[in-house]
Amino acid sequence: MSTGKPRTRKPAAAQPAPRALRDDMPATRHFAEDIPTDRLPETGMSAEDAYNLISLGLKLDGVPSLNLASFVTTWMEPEAEQLIHDMLRTNHIDHEEYPAAQKVEEYCVRMLADLWNAPKRLDPVGVATIGSSEAIMLALLAHKFSWRQRREAAGADASRPNLVYGAETHIVWDKFCRYFDVEPRKVPMSPGRYTIDPKDIVARVDENTIAAGAVIGTTFIGEADPVADIARALDALQKKTGLDVPIHVDAASGGFILPFSGATEKWDFRLKRVASINASGHKYGLVYPGLGWLVFRDKSYLPEELVFSVNYLGGAQPTYTFNFSRGSAMIQAQYYNFLRLGRRGYADVVRNMLDNARHLNDLLVADGRFEIMNPRLPEPVVTWRIKDGVDIDPYQLADRLRMHGWIVPAYSLPPDAQDVVVLRAVVRNDMSRPKVEALAQHIAEECAYLEQHQAAPDPGRTGAEAQHRRC
Repeated sequence: MSTGKPRTRKPAAAQPAPRALRDDMPATRHFAEDIPTDRLPETGMSAEDAYNLISLGLKLDGVPSLNLASFVTTWMEPEAEQLIHDMLRTNHIDHEEYPAAQKVEEYCVRMLADLWNAPKRLDPVGVATIGSSEAIMLALLAHKFSWRQRREAAGADASRPNLVYGAETHIVWDKFCRYFDVEPRKVPMSPGRYTIDPKDIVARVDENTIAAGAVIGTTFIGEADPVADIARALDALQKKTGLDVPIHVDAASGGFILPFSGATEKWDFRLKRVASINASGHKYGLVYPGLGWLVFRDKSYLPEELVFSVNYLGGAQPTYTFNFSRGSAMIQAQYYNFLRLGRRGYADVVRNMLDNARHLNDLLVADGRFEIMNPRLPEPVVTWRIKDGVDIDPYQLADRLRMHGWIVPAYSLPPDAQDVVVLRAVVRNDMSRPKVEALAQHIAEECAYLEQHQAAPDPGRTGAEAQHRRC
């Protein structure tokens, strides 16, 4: 009930002045400031703040175990990670100071030469690299030098080397040709044929060919080139013309799959025509990046002029790499896997990955919307396309899957199959059966969503342009 008297308001309570955050409080003061990005800050910060700023900022990236675009290993055992941590301070090139670490590289090369059936009487040689890209360049450089030596010894022109390989190869083959002034003679793809035909190799070979390339585990669809057939075709060519062309096998992913999968077709040093093989330890070698391997059939394929001797680290030591200083950790991690798993352990891991890849294949086939591009599954890589008549844009499907955290790339194939757009899922050792089924379920859900909403495809988003947009 109103008395008609005006109310008297109480004075507002004074608000306390804002307190400055203490410098010693973790993850506070620097989180409300811009992070230096173009010049060194005048003063530093606590170790905890520096760690948290960077670590939490990286949470914006995708989850490595859900990145099915990458072949690179995303899980290792805690003991392997401890060994890696122990070896982070070791510069592998310093053989004089770390002779035991250097010996481990030799052990791994010998084990790989044996795994790939190199004749021991021929004294195979090899080297650890940062990855298969470096290994491929080193191998092809050796073949270029060997070709040039043969040409010069015969008094022939050695100014126009060429390299024959397929369009399904990794970009590093193109890089090699450009960086080292070698003519690329690429065998194009075509709709329905996604590996190279030996006839196409032979048709491009001449006296200036330094090597022919074949891939076990092609980059685009995960298939395998017919190495044995290519070797036979080049053997026949040599009998007919005298041209002796070596084969380099890019087994970046397949080199750690085929020896353990039960595959029977010859692709390795059992074929005399195969002169060198590379593989990625950081792919199905099951080691974190970056580690690659290069093995030559025997030391005659590695010209001596490419091997340098240095003595300024305390003792004369040979080196055949593009890099000099590098960490030893991943080489030791590879040896850990060899000792830890052995042939039987690798076979078990490969069997699991192939079983999960086949299960994903079966689920996609049962869905009815997809065509599997590599039904033989020479390695655990599932590649598929949207069937003709199914109104789903593959690029939109890839984008929708990112909403669930999956990174599944959609891309067009190389010429002359550039109108074929595929999606690819790399099945690694951290891909469980429930994850496979979750992926298939999300694919089905997002396809149903796209069919209902009929989002118009963007005609400009094809091939490399679409990939670039997502990068």
